[in-house]
This record gives sequence, C-alpha cells and structure tokens, in this order.
Amino acid sequence: MSAQELITDHLDLWTSTVTHKSGSGRSASGKNGKIELTGIKKLRELILELAVRGKLVEQDPSDEPASVLLDRIAEEKARLVKEGKIKKPKKSPEISEEEKPFELPDGWSWTRLGNITSKIGSGATPRGGKNAYTEYGIPFLRSQNIWNDGLSLQEVAYIPKETHEKMANTHVSPNDILLNITGASLGRCAVVPESLSSANVSQHVTIIRTTESVNRDYLHAVILSPYVQGLVWGRQVGMAREGLSKKVLELFEIPIPPEAEQHRIVEKVDELMVLCNRLEQQAGDQLEAHEVLVDTLLDALTRSPDAAELAENWARVAEHFDSLFTTEASIEKLKQTILQLAMMGRLVPQDPNDEPASMLLDKIAEEKDRLVKEGQIKKPKKLPKITEEERPFDAPPSWAFTRVAELYELQNGYAFKSEWFSQSGIKLLRNINISHGEADWSECAHLPESMASDYQKFSLDSGDLVISLDRPLISTGLKYAIIKKKDLPCLLLQRVARFQPYSDTIATHYLERWINSKMFKNSIDPGRSNGVPHISTGQIGKLILPLPPKNEQYRIVEKVDELMALCDQLKARLNVAGETRAQMAETVVERAVN
Repeated sequence: MSAQELITDHLDLWTSTVTHKSGSGRSASGKNGKIELTGIKKLRELILELAVRGKLVEQDPSDEPASVLLDRIAEEKARLVKEGKIKKPKKSPEISEEEKPFELPDGWSWTRLGNITSKIGSGATPRGGKNAYTEYGIPFLRSQNIWNDGLSLQEVAYIPKETHEKMANTHVSPNDILLNITGASLGRCAVVPESLSSANVSQHVTIIRTTESVNRDYLHAVILSPYVQGLVWGRQVGMAREGLSKKVLELFEIPIPPEAEQHRIVEKVDELMVLCNRLEQQAGDQLEAHEVLVDTLLDALTRSPDAAELAENWARVAEHFDSLFTTEASIEKLKQTILQLAMMGRLVPQDPNDEPASMLLDKIAEEKDRLVKEGQIKKPKKLPKITEEERPFDAPPSWAFTRVAELYELQNGYAFKSEWFSQSGIKLLRNINISHGEADWSECAHLPESMASDYQKFSLDSGDLVISLDRPLISTGLKYAIIKKKDLPCLLLQRVARFQPYSDTIATHYLERWINSKMFKNSIDPGRSNGVPHISTGQIGKLILPLPPKNEQYRIVEKVDELMALCDQLKARLNVAGETRAQMAETVVERAVN
C-alpha cells in the first residue's frame, strides 16, 4: 500500500479522532492558534517514520549507494580540518548489529550523527541574562523560538553586535538545524532560513551544522521522526532538567539513503504534509461550525424565560445529543449551561407553597442579631445594597439576590508556623490539600495535639465548604473542598477560607453548585499576593448570590446531579470511542511500518 493510499483509505480514522485546541496557542508542529487533530498528528508521525525506514518512496537500484555518499562526506570533513575550519573530530565507534533498531533497504547505510556534521554544540546566555537584551540588534534565539515548522521570531530577543562577536561559538548560520535540548520543548527542531544571516542561540538550543553533501531537509525530517524523537527523550541526561549533551547527540544512529532518494523522500514528505494541512483545515472548519451550532443551541437554553420553555428547548437539544456533544469541550459547555440554568431558576419549576427566599434572609438577619448580642460574633459591616443594574438576570418571584457576606462569615485560616509541624497529631488543611471538591491528604502536615486546643476557632466540621485563596482557579478547575467525617479532626491553615453559614437556611451543595458556575468564576478577579494569584474573603463576601427558597435549593441540586451524570456518561462513551479509534490508528501504523 502506498503512502497516498494509506491516507485516503483511512481518511475517517485520521480526521475523526479526538480534537483539541493547543493550550499554548500554538501546536507542537507550530501552527499558531489552529485546531489540532490527534489523528492527523499520528498521520504526520507515520509519514516521517515511513520516510526514515525507506518505505515512503520506491528505491531505484541505479542510485549511487549511501556508502559512497558517506565516503564523500568523510573526505569533505577531512578537507575542512586541513583548512582549519573545523577541529579534528574524535573517531566515532562503529554501529554494531545490536544497535541497529530496524533493517534498512539495499543501498542505505547507518551512520552516527557526528559523522555527517561539522558542528554540534549548544549556545550560551550572555552575561547579565535578560539585562543584556536590547530592543534591536542580533537575534538571540531561545527554545520558545524553535518550532518544528520553522523559527518563530515574533517575541525574539536581541543582543548588541559586540556581544554577538564575543559569543562566536554560538553563531548561527543559514541552513543550520536548531534543536531544543532541555525542558518541555525538548526535541523541537527547525532549519534556519537563508533570510536569517546571523543570530546566536541560548544554552537550551544546540546547533547541528551539516557538511555540504548532507540534505538538511532530509536530516530535519529524520530528527522529527518518532524514531529519533524516541532517542531524544530516551537518552536525555541531567538530574534537575531534561537535557541532551553533545556527546550523546554525536552517537545517534542515523539512517542514510542514497542522495537521490533523499531528495525524493523530502519531496514526498512535503507533498503529504500539504495534504495533512488541507485535511486539518477542513476538519477544523467543520469543528468550528459544530462549536457555533452547540453555542447557539446552549445559548437558546439560557435565554429560556421559564422552566416550561426550557423543557421545550431542552427536548430539541436532547434529540441530537449524540451528534451535538461529540467533544470534551462541548460536554464541558453543556455542564456550564446546566449550572447557569440552575443559578437562574430555570432548571426546575417553582413551587408556590415554598417559603420565599426573602423570609430566609429575614431569619438569617435575626440569627445574626442574636449571635452579636450573645457575643459569639462581631457585628458585621453593613454591605452596600444591590442595585437594579447589579442584578445579573430576572429571577423568579420567590427568589432573592443577596451578597455572600449576608449569608456567611468567611473565615481565614491561621498562619501556623512550619516549625510547629509534626509527623502526627491534628491535620492541617492547606491549599495543597484541596481540589475538585474533596480533601487530599497525600501531603499532610500536622499540629501536635498538645497545641491544638489553643486553636479550636480554626477547627473544621463535617459539611464545611472551604476554598483556596491562592490560585483558586487552576487548569483543572476550582480549588475547593467539602469536608467529610473522614477528614476530621483538622484545622484550617492560612490561604484557605471557610464559608460559615449564620443559619442552616442555605444548602451546602447549592453553594457548591454556585461556586462551580461561571457566575462565580467570572466574578472573581485574582490579584497577586507575593506574586501568586490571590483572592480575598472581602472580595468573595461582596459577590452577589442568587438565592432560591430552601426546598427549591434541594430540588436544584438533585436535578443538577442527574444531568451531570448524563454528561459523564456522554464523556465516558466519547473516551471509549476515542480509545477504539486510537487503537485502530495504532494498528494501521504498526502494519504500515512493519
């Protein structure tokens, strides 16, 4: 089967696998802001793997064998040494049969990377670090500038010409291959274009300079192939940070085809990558159209004026669940829509027999007065009234809008000193111990029991809801927890806050649904405390919370849980389908390579 047939015969497999947008705004291949399909990514890898194994284009028995090319490269390097242009390299060890990872076609040869290069060496950082950079000058290339599809010079740093001249060993020339050798971008690789006449590189980037007889585009494709990327990640060195040394790189085993075949391989790779780009663009357009449709339908749900119309709009969406919610992103949007509807009073019908929320607020006010008189709490500061402009939507008649501090005393944890910590005793709840609604004690600090009695004010109870004040929002969601009996006894540490209700008129799980909704997440605006994103209890206390009658709170929680379970079922089915497609793709790849 030809490479072209491999793509066209399995088109659905490559274009229907899980899709995502690169979180960094640029995919590994370098496409800025584009949607990447994991199937297409797998296809690109397969094309490169077939290329380095001699299975992408047919061999021509009349081609001059690679052994003759390698002899010519050796002669060229000897000439460069004689002319004083490069240092005499150390002789590389022969590649044993055990070191050869796969069989090569007739006419191909194995060689060490050091044998076909005139220079392998990493850069350096100029004295003064960032202070050495200037607004204009010689481009100073760092790992963030190196991408597989070329250099990204949008945020390139510059150094003065004098600095450039002092760092002669880090000079970059057109057609050099630049490889990231440390960090998360390890293995990213680019060829320097002819248009970049001079530049320098940092210590996180290595320069691979070939002799004139080497096809740089072929070597670039080899380095990007899964075979060499496996070497890059498998042979990295360095304890604190991933890294590749010059000595390790020089010993890489590189498959070399005849020179004429190298050109045919590069031409075919370019042709097939253009086809991949086209498939990715078409699939991306379809996905974006799908996202617009999902957004439109979900927006119609949130604009439903009451539960009756919502039920009609929901029925329309439910008819097409299988075709609408086919990505993790669309399922997450559905979850947020459910929470939004819940907080707007649209998810369940109102019961005229329910005690209205205004009466709940009266009871809370009475309870606060009692607690103040008995000296159990300080008199709370008066909060500003909620204006009509501040009301985020028209709530049902039985609901009320209130500020969080009217319902809860927000308690900061205590600044227990680290030197007090012990291996056993009373657990201390820190922000590292909470996420996704539960406490996690895998990293646990304790306070000696002999000291705990002095800090009973910070003792937590089962059912307490706590939230991290430092980095409250992380990539995986909100950092909060509801304390359970198994978590007790424990004390509240600083940088974590507890919602303490003034009375039992608020259901904890209703509050939990609210803080997980965009209504809460979009309202908090973390500033910075000691350089860390941070929110304060004062900020939370001023937020507006939509308050339903007590009985309706429980009905809302029950309905939300029911619909979230449906979303989780959709996600599980999506994951199973994705795994099946991934396995099928792996099978196709395995058959093609072997």
